[in-house]
Parts: sequence; structure tokens; C-alpha cells
Amino acid sequence: MEMTDFRKMREKWELPVDKLRKVVDPKSWGFETTEELSSHLSDFGKEGKGSFIGQERAVESVSFGLEVPSRGYNIFVTGRPGNGRTRYALERLRERAKGLPAPNDWVYVTHFDNPGEPLAISLPAGYGKSLCAALNELIGELKVAISKAFEKSQYEDAKAQFVKVFQEKAGAIIDELKAGATEKGFILKRTPQGFVNIPLIKTQGEEGLGVREIRQEEFEALSDAQQKDYQATSEEISQRTLASLRRIRDMEKELKEELGKLEAEICRSAITPYLSDIRGKFAKAEENASAASASLLNESFSNESLSRWFDRLTEDIIENFGAFVTSAQDEPTEVDFSRYMGNLFVSNDPDAGAPVVWETNPTYYNLAGKIEYESRQGYLYTDFRHIVAGAFHRANGGFLVLDAEKALMNFMSWEAIKRVLRTGESNIENLGEQYGAIPVASLRPTPIAMDMKVVMVGTPYIYELLQRYDPEFQKIFKIKASFDFDMPRNTNTEKEMACFMAGIIQEEGLLPFDVSAVSEIVEWTSRAAEDQDLLSTEAGRIRELIVESHAWAKTEKMNRVSQSHVQKAISHKKYRSGLYQDKLMRALAKNVIRVDTEGSAVGQVNGLFVIDLTDHRFGHPSRITANVYMGEEGVVNIEREVKMAGPIHNKGLMILSSYLGRMYAQDMPLSLSARLTFEQHYGDLEGDSASSAELYCLLSALSGLPLKQGIAVTGSVDQFGNVQPVGGLNEKIEGFFECCKIRGLSASSDFDGQGVTIPKQNVKHLMLNHEVISAVKDGKFSIWAVSTIDEGIEILTGVPADSVHGKVKARLKKLVEDSVKLRKEVFGNFSGLGGSGDSGGTKNVTKNFPFSPNV
Repeated sequence: MEMTDFRKMREKWELPVDKLRKVVDPKSWGFETTEELSSHLSDFGKEGKGSFIGQERAVESVSFGLEVPSRGYNIFVTGRPGNGRTRYALERLRERAKGLPAPNDWVYVTHFDNPGEPLAISLPAGYGKSLCAALNELIGELKVAISKAFEKSQYEDAKAQFVKVFQEKAGAIIDELKAGATEKGFILKRTPQGFVNIPLIKTQGEEGLGVREIRQEEFEALSDAQQKDYQATSEEISQRTLASLRRIRDMEKELKEELGKLEAEICRSAITPYLSDIRGKFAKAEENASAASASLLNESFSNESLSRWFDRLTEDIIENFGAFVTSAQDEPTEVDFSRYMGNLFVSNDPDAGAPVVWETNPTYYNLAGKIEYESRQGYLYTDFRHIVAGAFHRANGGFLVLDAEKALMNFMSWEAIKRVLRTGESNIENLGEQYGAIPVASLRPTPIAMDMKVVMVGTPYIYELLQRYDPEFQKIFKIKASFDFDMPRNTNTEKEMACFMAGIIQEEGLLPFDVSAVSEIVEWTSRAAEDQDLLSTEAGRIRELIVESHAWAKTEKMNRVSQSHVQKAISHKKYRSGLYQDKLMRALAKNVIRVDTEGSAVGQVNGLFVIDLTDHRFGHPSRITANVYMGEEGVVNIEREVKMAGPIHNKGLMILSSYLGRMYAQDMPLSLSARLTFEQHYGDLEGDSASSAELYCLLSALSGLPLKQGIAVTGSVDQFGNVQPVGGLNEKIEGFFECCKIRGLSASSDFDGQGVTIPKQNVKHLMLNHEVISAVKDGKFSIWAVSTIDEGIEILTGVPADSVHGKVKARLKKLVEDSVKLRKEVFGNFSGLGGSGDSGGTKNVTKNFPFSPNV
């Protein structure tokens, strides 16, 4: 073929410069810098896009989810990390929360009848803090008031009068007992062991007749009859004494009751003014809280009445008034009044609207709350004051935002979320109570009614897993808001992107961007979306580029950001993450990794693949070689044999075999052995984007026609020889360009030009960097778009496809003929070794022969 014919052949598929990157004309914007866009930002936000362009579907889904009050309509936001999904959720929820009333406060107080089950009191926002402060102040006031009340003379006089009456009655009973005993000839004496009856005997002394206590020996000297008489009389007196003592004890009880009534009356009189004041202050608050509580969607039980709790508080103070008196007297005994205090569990600002809680560490306790313990002399102690609220309780009446991955990674967090959303109430219990080997007595606070909307943010993969494997998930997260990662590119969306950029610049307080910088970023978003007709909506990455471009402009002490600063930000980010790429390029430059970029070779071609390091992707050429020889094994990929290739790559290889059968085995069998491999590649291979390169290499090995080594190939192939689109196109082309640049770029000759062949369907995905564009303009690099293997083989060989196929067909035919001829020669000689009917010798000789004798 003449050189002019080959030039025309190549020009037919060579792409012009304007197809390699879709640019924005800076003159088309209608402004000089982003400062001029600031007046349009408010209108831009009113369109429902705001700082979240291209997310109309997600915006409408979230808005609908917020409007549905029914249980189960919680929202799961899906999307790629960095596309602004969490930021949007928080901003949208905060905007919505401002128009909602602040939810009630919650206060835990002592359950006087069952201290192990603290009571939850609901109050309007702001009143919880006031109640706790009022209770603390009340304790101090009551100490003084009660102490003074019992120091007054009226109390002492009344108490003395009750005691005097009791003593007089008790004395009269004792006197009566003693008189009765004397009449019976006994004396009644009080001893430490109680009353004792002692018989009396008459005596004759100087002063006349008298009586005295009988002595022990005198009593024993009496006859048995006399002793029995004395014992019977003593028993009678003892019975009367016991009856009288019972009367006195009953009188003591009556005295205590009277004194108790007196003390209660005095204490009640002393504390009533203070309690009436606090009751009056919070009576209306309780009514408002009850009305608000009744509107809760999840309300399934009535909250403890604050009024009833005050009644029980009053009685408990009266029962324990002595503690207040003791405390007021500054006695060394420490008195604990915590039972009369309140634990401000949840406090809300009445003017701040509904709460929006973003829990960044959703552990079980951070979500569900906990009961804390403190160590006292080696013992663990807790009470209602140690009940701590979790994110559920802080978000009650508002919104809770969670990261799905973090929630699923924390033990029991997901179960806690489902339980609260399913039951509509929150129980505070420590995990040790559920999973401890030994049950431990602890507090069991009364549950709190929950009314919140949960918004979980996660990837589509996590959403799919939950949908598939958790049957409860669909019941509690009925709204899915999907954040897209790109949007169509047109004049309107380009302007929206410019406004989005202006919003970030204004928000961050950055230097203004001129039209060249805006154009460069818009083009970069198309590259990030890998499509000339799309713009990336990954807000996080766009924000990063804007901030870093501003930093480079500040470094140069400029008053505005221009195109050069954006390009510097892009290239420097690549430089920061490109250590591994640079090492590979050094290996290519030193020919440690062999990749030919000049000349021609048979059975060798440069394939392209992408190395993804998560934070950096780059293309890298790899030398693919093919070796064909006589045999029956067909096409074998060495990577597959050593299990370094993935299923998709293996699928592409099997398609090659099918292509060969379709093209060349319609009138004859295929009889060949071929080996394909990626030279100097020691990692795993996956994907079919190199299948067209493998086919070109195989056709070259079969035809004997050399392939141009300055041309790299990407694209998959189907069974009919059509070249199909692949991903990572820009990185692949730029990776091979870097390799060629290291080896030296030169203007293309008719046969030895440098460039890349790509699938024709991939043309719209081209957004190549400026260096590659410049090389193409200078004729030092080319991009060819092909639709079929025939077109690609002509570019690589400079030979018409029909001629290539003819040579391949001839080679395959010769391989078949040679194979048959060799079989005849070999097996014909073997058949005579064993004699007639003896096949043993043939089997032994042909055991390791590469051809089956049955073929």
C-alpha cells in the first residue's frame, strides 16, 4: 500500500481537536467575575436547587418525606460520598425545623413509692430547666422554714401539753396499780427488767406495826400452801400490770399520733406557701405540656402528672421533716436531699424550633442514652440523677441524621434504631442488663414517647443490602432519596453550575473567580462525569477544587482566581497523590518496564488499563504479547491459568475464541494453540477493556503482520467484531501519552505516528487535559475512533482488513493441514510397532503426545 493511501486510511478515523474536549467559551458567560452573580444567588436557591444542583429527584423525595407525618416515613438518602448528600440533608432539615414548634422538655424525678423506677415529667420547652432550678431553690427555703417552724414556742408548748396529759394519765394508772398491789399485800417495784411483784409481811418495831418486803429465806420457810397463795396473788397482780402497761403503750401511740399530727400540721403550714408558689408557676406549664403530648404520633401511654408528683413530694417532706431540721442546725450528719431534686434530661430552646441532631458517633449509648454509675468506697452507686439522654431523646420532636455505615458498624445501634421507630417509645437500659451473665439490680426509668423523623445517609449498596436482608427496613424507611452524581450539560446547567460556584465562594469568603476559571471548573466537572454532555454533581469535590484554586491565587498574591490557578490546583492534587504513578513512569523511562512506543512488532501491542488508588486514578500501558503454534488447546490466557484474572476478563477471552470461530472456522476446524499474556504485570486483572487489544495481538501473530508500537489500544469486543465502549478513557489516553512523552514525542510520519485507538461510542466521553490537546494540535499525538476490529487492524498494520483476514485464514488452514499430516505420519509409524490387534505399544508411546489419536 502506498503511503498516501495509508494516510487517507488513518485520517478517516482520526478525531479532530474539537472532539477531544468540550470547552466553554469564556465570552459566553455574560459576566466578568463571580462577584456579579451574588445578586442572583437568592433566586437560584428559590428554584429548589440551591447549592445542590442536579438533585431534583432527591430534593422532591426529601420534601415529600418531611410532609408525611405518619409513622414509618423516615428517609434514607443514598448517593456517593462527597456529593453533598449529608450537607443537603442537614440544611434542608434545619430549614424545616425553624418553622416547627420546639418540643417539650423532659425531667426525671424520684418515684417516691418505687425509687427504682424514676418518673419522666414532660414540660413545655424551657420549663424543664426552670423546674430543676426551682426544686434546688425550694430545698434551701424549706430547710429554713421548717427549722424555724419547729423552734417556735407554740410548737413546744403544744408538745409539752400533750406530754403532760400523757404523763398524768400514765401516772394515775401506775398509782392505781400500786394501790391495788398494796391491798393484796404486795409492793410493785420498777426494775430494769420491768415491774416486779414482791410480797409484804407485817413487822413490829419501836414505832409500832409496819410492813416490809419478805426475804428469800422467809419466803422459803413458808408452807407450801402459803407459797401458793402468794404466787396466785402475784400472778393476778402481774396480769393487771400487763393490762395497764398495754393501756399506757396505747396511750403512747396516741401521743405519737397526736404529736405527728401536730408536727405534720406545723410542717404543712410552713411549707405550703413555698409549694403553692411553685405549683402555681408550673400548673399552666403542665397543661400546655399535656396538650402537646396528646399530639404525639407515638403517644401510647399518659405521662406522670406533675401535680400528683407535687402531692407526693409534699407528703414525703412532711414524713422526713426531721432531716430538714437537722440540716438547718448545722449538725455534722450529712443529709441527702437529692430525692427532691430533678434531673434535666432533655432541655429545648423555645425560640429555636425543632431540634436537628447529627450524631456522628452512633454507638448504642450515644443513641439510646444510659444510666451512669459512680464509685463510692468500692461500691457502684446510681440514682435517677445519673440517667443520661441519647441522640434519640435530644432529637425527639425533631430530626435525627445518621450515617448508615457507622450505625451498622456499632453493636446494637441498628436494633435500637428499629425498636424506637417501631414502638414509638424509648426505654433506657444498659447493655449489661441484657447481656450480663448475672442479673444486676438497676434503675428502670419510665419510657419516653418518641416523635422524630430519622434521616439516614448511606451508599446505594448499603440500601440494597438492608432492603434485601432486613424485612423491617421497608416498614420504617419508606422514603428513598437518591442523589445523582451527574446531570445533563447544557447552557442552563452550565449557568447553574456557575451560580453554585458563586455560592460556595461567597459562603467560604474566597477571592472572586473570573470567567476563565469558571469555564475551567465547568470543563473539569464534565471530565469528572466522564462525559462531554454531563456535569458532575459531586459537591464535595467541586468545593475542594474551588478552595484549592483560591489558595494558589492567594499564594501568588492575586486579587482574583483565573484559569491558571484552577489548572495548578488540579495538577498539584494529582502530584500530591501521584507518587506511585511517578515510580511507574521512572521504571518506564529506564526501560525496567518494557513498553515500546516506536517501530513495529508481530504479536505485540500496547494495551491500556487504569490503576485506581481511590484518591487518584491514572492510566498505564501494558505490553500484550501473543504466541501461536500448532496444537489443539485453542486460545489460552496465561493470567487465567495462574488465577490472576477475574471473571469479566476471562469472559472477554472466551469472546475472542468465539470471534475466531465465526470468522475462520465456518468451513474448517480450528486447530491451534495460542498464548496471550500481559507482560510484566504481576497483579490481578479484571475487566474486558483490553479484549480488542488481545484480539489485534492474536491476529498479528496469526497473520505475521507487525503492529505499530506507537499506537495503544483500548476497547472491548463482541463476538461479531464490534468494538465496544469502556471506562477510564481519559486516564488511559493520558497515561500512554505520558509514556510516549518520556520516550520522546515527534511529529507523526505516515506510518509511525503515536496515539490511541478508542471505541467510537467513547468519543463523547473525551475530556482530555490541555497537554494532550496541545500535542494533538501540533501533530505529535493522535486519537482514532473505530467501530470494528477491521477498522482498528487497518490503523495498526497499515494493511486493509481483507488482506489481514486472508493471511490469518491461510495460516489457520496451514496449521490444520500440518496437524493432519503430522498425525498421519506419527500414528502411521506407531501402528506397526505392536502388530495386528496389539494396541498396547501405541498407547504407551502416545501417552504424552500433544495430539489426541482420536481427533
